[in-house]
Amino acid sequence: MINALTFDVEEYFHAEVFAGVVRPEEWPSLESRVVQTTERLLDVLAEGRTAATFFVLGWVAARHPHLVRAIHDRGHEVACHGYGHQMITRQSPTQFAEDVRRAKKTLEDVIGAAVIGYRAPTFSVVRETLWSLEVLVESGFRYDSSIFPIVHDRYGIPDAPRFPHRLTVAPGTEITEFPLSTVSRLGWRVPVAGGGYFRLFPYGITRWAIRDINEREGQPAMIYLHPWEIDPDQPRLPVGRMAHVRHSVNNRATIGRLRRMVRDFRFAPARDVLARAGTLVAGGVA
Repeated sequence: MINALTFDVEEYFHAEVFAGVVRPEEWPSLESRVVQTTERLLDVLAEGRTAATFFVLGWVAARHPHLVRAIHDRGHEVACHGYGHQMITRQSPTQFAEDVRRAKKTLEDVIGAAVIGYRAPTFSVVRETLWSLEVLVESGFRYDSSIFPIVHDRYGIPDAPRFPHRLTVAPGTEITEFPLSTVSRLGWRVPVAGGGYFRLFPYGITRWAIRDINEREGQPAMIYLHPWEIDPDQPRLPVGRMAHVRHSVNNRATIGRLRRMVRDFRFAPARDVLARAGTLVAGGVA
């Protein structure tokens, strides 16, 4: 079974945990660490001869186009993480459309190729923002990977399908959804997709979960990480202790766990996993 390995390429200060203490107009004055951390991820993937999807923030691409070109030139998929890392729940349909179209154009101008995949900041395609999927199709995206089928304080659609599927967003118009991975036991869905869950749980649990999804359910897993999750030396921003722990727990161990996971399982870009399964829609409205 081939699974999808993905990275949300953003700076450490873009994380939602800092939204209340760092304003977007302050971002340019903060230390940038995304190039060095993403290049380290690229090296790990090269060692494991693994290709992945990088959901790149437009704000990052505009400042570091050489990084985005390097991702593309090394055989990985470049996909979209929006432009300004604002949760969809804080945007109007018009604002959201402007954000994703600006980001998509920025990325496509850098790599000279179509960008067909999208992931919302903080997985903010929730029940109240499902309208955003129609905007994505209208903007030329063919798949989304933003829905987390769990209960969570910031995101999630608890009863959403757990595996790749097509969603009708308007009459005769579809988009493919590749949800973040969970395991299901006794009616409960446990998130195992990566990120903080990858850092918090012992690696053995992640390995068991991916095998369970692959072997028992016959489905591909969707795994994600952020470059800042392999950076234990990032600057500490002024948030409370629990928020800091949530953001940084086990950052020092993440790179080693990633190396093990790449050895233990087969991965490919999300686009390729969907195409192999015949789930990727042919295209939306250009």
